[in-house]
Amino acid sequence: MQKKPFTELGLSPELLKAVAKMGFEEASPIQSETIPQLLTGADVVGLSQTGSGKTAAFAIPAIERVDGNLRAPQVLILCPTRELAMQVAEEVAKLAFFKRGVRELPIYGGQSYDRQLRGLRDGAQIIIGTPGRVMDHLERKTLRLDQVGMIILDEADRMLDMGFRDDIETILGQAPAERQTVFFSATMPPAINQLVKKYTKEPVNVRIQAQEMTVPAIDQSYYEVDRRSKLEVLCRLIDLQDIKYGIIFCATKMMVDELSDHLKARGYSSDKLHGDISQSMRERVVAKFRKRGFEFLVATDVAARGLDVDDIEVVFNYDLPQDAEDYVHRIGRTGRAGRSGRAVTFVAGREIWKMQQIIRFTKGKVRRERVPSAEEVEQKRTSEFLENLRETLEKGEYKRQDTVIDQLLDQGYSATDIASALIHLLGGDKPAAQPIVEEQPRREYPNYQSREYPKYESRKSSPRETEARAPREHRESREPREAAARKEFHAPAERREKPSRSPRREPSAASHEEGMVRLVFNVGNAHQIEPGDFVGVIAGVTRLPKEVVGRIEILDRESLVDVSDECADQVLKKLNGIKFKGRRLNVNIAR
Repeated sequence: MQKKPFTELGLSPELLKAVAKMGFEEASPIQSETIPQLLTGADVVGLSQTGSGKTAAFAIPAIERVDGNLRAPQVLILCPTRELAMQVAEEVAKLAFFKRGVRELPIYGGQSYDRQLRGLRDGAQIIIGTPGRVMDHLERKTLRLDQVGMIILDEADRMLDMGFRDDIETILGQAPAERQTVFFSATMPPAINQLVKKYTKEPVNVRIQAQEMTVPAIDQSYYEVDRRSKLEVLCRLIDLQDIKYGIIFCATKMMVDELSDHLKARGYSSDKLHGDISQSMRERVVAKFRKRGFEFLVATDVAARGLDVDDIEVVFNYDLPQDAEDYVHRIGRTGRAGRSGRAVTFVAGREIWKMQQIIRFTKGKVRRERVPSAEEVEQKRTSEFLENLRETLEKGEYKRQDTVIDQLLDQGYSATDIASALIHLLGGDKPAAQPIVEEQPRREYPNYQSREYPKYESRKSSPRETEARAPREHRESREPREAAARKEFHAPAERREKPSRSPRREPSAASHEEGMVRLVFNVGNAHQIEPGDFVGVIAGVTRLPKEVVGRIEILDRESLVDVSDECADQVLKKLNGIKFKGRRLNVNIAR
């Protein structure tokens, strides 16, 4: 089954803009087949494995159907677990970003009723919920289905396995008869067939076969790392393993641009490929890469199709691919013609479930590796430098500088001091390794929900609320769809509670460290800035050692960075006006 560009699926300009904002260039097979059918109003039964892009397949048509002027539930999406309901709601919010008046609301057991009641009173049109909590709202008369024109059952087989059949039938029975009904399931047991026959009208069946794929003999490994630390871990691996020639795959065009710029700022030779680059430019980049004109090619899946380059040392999956097929195509770029090859994948947060799904489908052996420490990287750099220095001394192939050395000796400098200063100058080109940000589980949750689950109410819980306390095997959340794109998307402030990375206090305009001056940058939390970005751009552009950077405090739309007093003028001169994270940088001394 072929993939199609989103522009060929008959979507509104607002949805196309949202998809482009998320960075996706074409629809997955399930999306390509399902979206046009759902847009016609037909009932659909979709069979596809987890990780195939099912959420966008039903969320996009659902958003298209919503009337933004009608403040009432119009679409109901049922999910088996609260984790899945949260993920679906997050995806819907990103896709509905440019649709005026369209609001989504997740409702599930374990969350405060007050928050859900407030969202229902405010007129949320797309309700994403678990069967138990939806039934509770129906019994309380706080949720009405009389305006609902579309009901979607996501992972219907799991909901039946968890004992929600009676609730599902009650909900479907209370919904208007003239509605669109959609079933998505990984399997089609007899119980699902019975529901389909009873509650759908001439449904269109879309089946995406789950292919068990084998991968070539490539050494595969993955690292669990916070999204904010991916760049630092990538640079550590390149330096520690002395990698000189590889491809780095990203999920979106925006991420390709940013990563390529960061690598260049850190002194690595790189170029990029994605759908917005002209064909003539692509050909020049590929030709130069084949001739080893640069070290690392940063690319999206679409741009790298048909790329045939020999001797690739390693393929990095900087972002996880959408499905196992894309994973196999990516890593197949290395280990060609009987040569050895390596594939390294970065996994962030809940993406571990998606990685396990890929491993099962490909039947591959993928090791989990430990992130190398900063000390290991520094030790490797020192060892390499000493080895090169020793080799140069033994060969004697260097121009003697006796006159210069004698002048320094006459001025009272010792031979040890002179050698140490030279080594310092020679070894200061690249910024030293930065601290790795520990994984923060709370950052994985959507912005519109509480960071901690509230306690259950004191009344006796109904049987339907047991979904919130289901056994672990029933609470495993499905992997987030197009997870890599989430990092780049921000919901409107009036619809989300925006988390802050910095403490809630008034920042000081003066540095707390002696010998440091505080600079203010015109980028902050709203622009997806991380502390390592400031260290990287300062060290990369000014060629100053990373030690000149002190405390970094990221605020909403600006950041405060302490730098050494003697280097402040150089930082201001070099960084003002450059393009950083898609914005023209403006740096001043904090007042």
